Amino acid sequence: MLKGWQFTGTDEPLVFVEKPMPELKSGYCLIKVLACGLCHSDTSALHDPGWLNLISTPRILGHETAGEIIEIADDVKNFKVGDRVCIWPMYSGIDGTAQGYTRDGGYANYTAAPEDVLIKVPDSVDIVQAAASTDAGMTSYHAVVDRAEVREGTKVGIIGVGGLGRVATRIAVLQGAQVYCATRKQQAKDDAMSLGAYKTADSILDFKDDQLDVVVDFAGAGTTTSDALLAVKPGGRVVVVGMTKLETTVNTNALINMQTELRGSVGGTKESIENVIALMATGDLTINAIETTLDKVPEGLDLLDGAGVPGRLVMRTQDSDFE
Repeated sequence: MLKGWQFTGTDEPLVFVEKPMPELKSGYCLIKVLACGLCHSDTSALHDPGWLNLISTPRILGHETAGEIIEIADDVKNFKVGDRVCIWPMYSGIDGTAQGYTRDGGYANYTAAPEDVLIKVPDSVDIVQAAASTDAGMTSYHAVVDRAEVREGTKVGIIGVGGLGRVATRIAVLQGAQVYCATRKQQAKDDAMSLGAYKTADSILDFKDDQLDVVVDFAGAGTTTSDALLAVKPGGRVVVVGMTKLETTVNTNALINMQTELRGSVGGTKESIENVIALMATGDLTINAIETTLDKVPEGLDLLDGAGVPGRLVMRTQDSDFE
């Protein structure tokens, strides 16, 4: 029996449901969920009706999923029963569905997913880390490597050293970049330095004289983006990831005369996750994961919606969840 937390609509609490196991459609694998990350976007969906444009209801949420394949359709070619996998949370090319949005997700004991969104997880990578790789890992890698184009020797500014910023800082360091982190929190500054950052400061403007090649804004708080445009060197690049505020005012004089490039970044590719998993397998990258359990998913989302957590909150299933 499938058991999980179902979203039914805005401002309605998640409902714990039990229902038959999902039908194993063409190209699909049935997965025993071993871990699933909790995400701020799910807390937003609980309160913002705009998310109903993306999420079909009723729907079991949870898009940061990892587990073990227990059954495959006859036409599945690249995976077998027993494979440990995580799920790319973007839209499948097989049927256009997305994990936890238009297909039941990982706040459950079982889920089904098409093989084109699955990524193999080596035994050396903890399954909780694998779950975290599908959002915090993917989003950070895509922003830093693909959109910001950080390479060896790049001077990169990171605004916001939270769940994503911490991962991004480490990925940038592993790319061989010189990393400058802007955060007002002393603990976050200490974390950044322990991850290999070169400098920390309260504001990205404190690095204005350091000739930053690129700034990645994980806060997206309006002023942080406008400050980034002023802090980056002439001809530099600013990549915006955070969505604390959905509008900002920028200094177009700086944008035009400094010929600064402004980019957005959202989600990432399967390759982003594969690269993150590879870094995890070597031990070079570990995401700060705080574990919870399936029965406490609503409490965890409340925590994210309130004071937050100093890392990524990830549900690990227990044996009793499958009884």
